[in-house]
Amino acid sequence: MSDAIISLRNISISFDGESVLENFNLDIENGSFVTLLGPSGCGKTTTLRIIGGFVEPDEGDVFFNGQRINDLPPHKRQLNTIFQRYALFPHLNVFENIAFGMRIQKKSEEEIREKVAEMLRLVSLTGFEKRRVGTLSGGQQQRVAIARAIANDPKVLLLDEPLGALDLKLRKDMQVELKQIQSRLGITFVYVTHDQEEALSMSDVIVVMNHGVIQQIGSPTDIYNEPKNGFVADFIGESNIVDGIMHADCDVEFCGARVPCVDTGFAAGEEVDVVVRPEDVIVVPKDQAQFCGKVLSTTFKGVHYEMRVDIPGQDEDWLIQSTIAQTEGDEIGMRVDPENIHIMKKYTGDYASDIDFDDTPEAEE
Repeated sequence: MSDAIISLRNISISFDGESVLENFNLDIENGSFVTLLGPSGCGKTTTLRIIGGFVEPDEGDVFFNGQRINDLPPHKRQLNTIFQRYALFPHLNVFENIAFGMRIQKKSEEEIREKVAEMLRLVSLTGFEKRRVGTLSGGQQQRVAIARAIANDPKVLLLDEPLGALDLKLRKDMQVELKQIQSRLGITFVYVTHDQEEALSMSDVIVVMNHGVIQQIGSPTDIYNEPKNGFVADFIGESNIVDGIMHADCDVEFCGARVPCVDTGFAAGEEVDVVVRPEDVIVVPKDQAQFCGKVLSTTFKGVHYEMRVDIPGQDEDWLIQSTIAQTEGDEIGMRVDPENIHIMKKYTGDYASDIDFDDTPEAEE
């Protein structure tokens, strides 16, 4: 806990008798961009609200720089929160919206003017001081909300789906801008989203959650390339997940073929989940293939073709991505290099029921 600016210890909370978090533990390092990622109802928004002081846990402790802050109200914690609904004051102009918190703190007019000007430069809104927020675009309003939140120099900024109301292009632009702002300021960002691409592109650390339990913590590269279980693999990007049997270290059988892999530590004969990413499937002549299948459909995606392939004996079609199109109805051969075959302990849940993208804070409470 020594390097952590925020630590959650043994947090448990229920709503209407239903457990949302149980014995939940998490450390967030100072200056990091940490994303809480998961489907609706996984507890990520509740976790954020507990950090912010908006929700009190039934059990457990919240620490800020090693000091217990359970009893500290939100306005006395050294953090600010940006919600999906920006809660800007429509009767105030941009300057006064940003200055609001500093006026509450009774800072001098000179200090307020200097700070507002600095914040406007940071979010690229210089010259917008006198504009009413109702005349701004969604992206501009979001920038004002960011400027207002960081004007009081918080140690931590909590962001709850702040880009959810923006269109796709603006959302992607703001992802880049938010990461740049965080890097320049060195403030700890704790970000909530159910958008995997958003989490992968912005975060230093991703915390994947499901049913109030942390499934995996790691860098975006680790989370994508080395998922700890089937839920993480299926939730983060596209995956082909099939049943397999480990015969020995680095020796796995799946889809009717026994092939080399790089994983160790499983019992001989242990049933496992085998994960293969669509981009890691190589189309080869059938006499060089580990698996063969029939192309069911081919869709052009701009930079690659996405194909559904039926492999005999498999309940689910395989998804493969290639820069070379295959014709519907073709019989093709496929190969996967050992380092691209990921072996995991069997996941006992139901991927389809666990992954729900209709994510709202209300659903989590």
